[in-house]
Amino acid sequence: MVRPAQLLHAPRPPVRPRPAATVLLLRDGPQGLEVLMTRRSMTASFAPGAYVFPGGVIDAADAAAHSHAQRRPTQDDTRLTQAIAAIREAYEECGVLLARAAGESRLIEGARLADLEPFRAQINNGQVAFKEFLEQENLRLACDQLVRFAHWITPEMMPKRFDTHFFIADAPSDQVALHDGHESVDSVWISPADALTGAASGKYTVIFPTLRQVEKLGHDRSPADAVARARRSPIVTVTPWTEQRSDGQYLCIPIEAGYDVSEEKMPERPAR
Repeated sequence: MVRPAQLLHAPRPPVRPRPAATVLLLRDGPQGLEVLMTRRSMTASFAPGAYVFPGGVIDAADAAAHSHAQRRPTQDDTRLTQAIAAIREAYEECGVLLARAAGESRLIEGARLADLEPFRAQINNGQVAFKEFLEQENLRLACDQLVRFAHWITPEMMPKRFDTHFFIADAPSDQVALHDGHESVDSVWISPADALTGAASGKYTVIFPTLRQVEKLGHDRSPADAVARARRSPIVTVTPWTEQRSDGQYLCIPIEAGYDVSEEKMPERPAR
């Protein structure tokens, strides 16, 4: 017989992670490769105030837009949906749209993007379906431009979990990134070195998974180099775990995932 006290202290099953996608938009800056990072609102339910890459939860609207997306032969339906979600989130959060006019080979230019600006808020608040927007404007999403970069799953002990697929892509040179002012309250094109320095000094709040992606980008001098490296690098799924050691608790990830850091000592919790 299970006693009430046993029920009270029984471990809860882990929360099922929600599928998510994010994209590291790259450009050539004055000193080399730069990546677009956005700052989350302080009222966000996940990582408030942190600098992240545009992204979010995959929803039904992304799968519905398959007929308006261009894919590589190696992208199956699941990968296509993930890429669509990453492109949609980048458009909603920072106004960059990786898309082509139907029948065109080049991405839409800044002038066309400016004409589309009113749609951003309408898509974000559900007034206009993403597929409806693409149909009306005769656009095709450039999912073939996204390259898989990483795959992370939030640890089981966390109350909010995500199964996140990271992509990288070269951003259109004449599209201007502009945060939406709601979900994202700031945006910056930044070199990996400056992002890491800012995180270390406390200038930027950057969570552990984001830092690891920034470090990985730091090995390449240009977007072309980063994309080429990602194409030839295997993706190792990362689900961080904790280890209690004599000097404290550590957050760990698999060494074979290929990051510069595979463990980090966690801050001591203040005594109650």
